[in-house]
Amino acid sequence: MHPLLLNRCAEVVAEPLALIFQKSFDTGQVPADWKSANVAPIFKKGSRTEPGNYRPVSLTSVPSKIMESIIRDDTLSFLESSNKLNSYQHGFTRKRSCLTNLLESLEAWTHALDDGYGVDVIFLDYRKAFDSVPHKRLQEKLKLFGLNAKLVAWITEFLKNRRMRVRVHGSFSNWAEVFSGVPQGSVLGPLLFLLFVNDLPSVIRSHIRMFADDTKIWCTIKEEIDNIGLQQDLDSMDSWCHEWLLKLNPDKCKVMHIGHRMKTVYYVTEEGVTRQLDETTDEKDLGIYLLTYLYL
Repeated sequence: MHPLLLNRCAEVVAEPLALIFQKSFDTGQVPADWKSANVAPIFKKGSRTEPGNYRPVSLTSVPSKIMESIIRDDTLSFLESSNKLNSYQHGFTRKRSCLTNLLESLEAWTHALDDGYGVDVIFLDYRKAFDSVPHKRLQEKLKLFGLNAKLVAWITEFLKNRRMRVRVHGSFSNWAEVFSGVPQGSVLGPLLFLLFVNDLPSVIRSHIRMFADDTKIWCTIKEEIDNIGLQQDLDSMDSWCHEWLLKLNPDKCKVMHIGHRMKTVYYVTEEGVTRQLDETTDEKDLGIYLLTYLYL
């Protein structure tokens, strides 16, 4: 149904939809049409001929999104009232945004520079983060949050047996089954991803800020050996990613040296191969370009 039709017929369709929503929640069954998605590829950056440079956004059923909104709002209220969300996550949560993430980060870096020290910041990137979330492991984590059993069952069913097809200039690909991930473009997808990575800060001892899958960690550099703790955090993150079946993308993970010229280097491991992170003097972080020469 088109949103305009639903809006104009709200008085007529509200009660039938409410009955469908309640029946779906009580039985843990999700209509098959709600699990089908037309995927619109949204260009991110790089070469337009490289499929990996596009973000797949799922266009799904509007009634499904209405029910997802109800579930998301109630779930978020429960998580916030019980203080179960980590304070380092700024994505898709109330009173937090890209702005709060950037302000907290820049304030911490500036404070270190004012004290006469440097800062090493590592910008981390996952390989297809939203598309890689394993459903069974996500279900395990949802239970640990103390969510209602019916809710966990409904979300599990919502993620099962999904299918998608890609739409480009009015043409469609064949339908393909989806075996992992949370659908980008859905209402529940971002919240489910936040819950999946919610425990990540517990394995990091350095400073960390997150906005959904955009993650950066940093430490103050007084002398060259100060990078050891940050490297240990990278090793811990490698172990965490291996346990939860997410993968870092070394090609897009960068290190920025701010306010110092010491030779600090960092490494990540990909499929048993250790790779040194590339250094950068300018990085686009949450829509803002950070330039190291501004701090010198």
